[in-house]
Amino acid sequence: MRSLFAFTLLALAMTASASDYKVEVVAEGFDYPWSIGFLPGGDYLVSTREGEVFRVTPEGETSAALTDTPPTYVAGQGGYFDAIPDPDFSNNSLVYLSYAGGTPEANGTTIMRARLTDTGFADTEIIYSAIPTKDTPQHYGGKLLFLPDGTLMVTTGDGFEYREAPQDTMSHLGKVIRINSDGSVPEDNPFVDGGGDAKVYSYGHRNPQGLAIDSSNGDIYLHEHGPKGGDELNLIMPGANYGWPAVTYGENYSGAYVSPLTQYPGVTDPLHYWVPSIGPSGLAYYDGDVFPEWQGDLFVGALVDMEVRRLDMEDGKVVAEEPLFSELGERIRDVRTGPDGNLYLLTDSDSGKVLRITRGE
Repeated sequence: MRSLFAFTLLALAMTASASDYKVEVVAEGFDYPWSIGFLPGGDYLVSTREGEVFRVTPEGETSAALTDTPPTYVAGQGGYFDAIPDPDFSNNSLVYLSYAGGTPEANGTTIMRARLTDTGFADTEIIYSAIPTKDTPQHYGGKLLFLPDGTLMVTTGDGFEYREAPQDTMSHLGKVIRINSDGSVPEDNPFVDGGGDAKVYSYGHRNPQGLAIDSSNGDIYLHEHGPKGGDELNLIMPGANYGWPAVTYGENYSGAYVSPLTQYPGVTDPLHYWVPSIGPSGLAYYDGDVFPEWQGDLFVGALVDMEVRRLDMEDGKVVAEEPLFSELGERIRDVRTGPDGNLYLLTDSDSGKVLRITRGE
């Protein structure tokens, strides 16, 4: 594992400057936006933590808040999370929304599937609810990702107060869950024949808020928040244990150990970790043509430092790290590669913006 000092030197040696790109404000005025979900045809959905979803055109024209959206528990980190289209959206108009469902006493990560109309949602149904429920408004995960085989992944957090649950393969807390698009269980999930809940794909996660796939080979990348330090980037494998809370590079906010272990047999090591924490948010795999020098790299929002980290990936390994867009002075909540090959960012505030990163003049 490379040291933080070594990565700093590598980052300084990399060449990129503000003249290489320009930043455009596409749309603004969103109340703590959480995610961008691109639709066929160029429009996209923007969800907000406060419980609204908007449809935005490539030119930035923003609809009124979509109607017939589900009620959500807006508290702490609770609210709406990802809103993404079905792989066959052009034919079925289906979208999926992850959010904090339930009450203060019993809530959890939930997924709604619905048909997108001109003004809102129709034919809504709940296809997933994390079990057991919890009584905390923290650590939901909530990232959604469709795999090439049509199955759907969702990340769940440990609820903050339930940190032993990630090591319980029967619990949905602190997991990557894999389901079919109707909520049923894929036949090839790792615990379908026993040893855990059939919907669990990987475990030992704390609060995963980044999920992306390498379009060239299908590798699945996830990042998750550590406590005080110990944010991680992981390569997700079926049935793998990623350690939390038994194995971590972080410590409690009080300064006490969570665990003295940073490695252990049977626990999958992170590809990369951050000490101190960067507050990772949003994760994009870049496969566009606008920035050929970035192809194959990962982009991670860094809430703490108000920037984006570009992770230079070579043969599945992080070989260098570069801070970008710090000149914006904004907390970045989501990072996405657009179908036009540009990079898109969401700023995290009560007047959040959609920013498009294009090639500079």
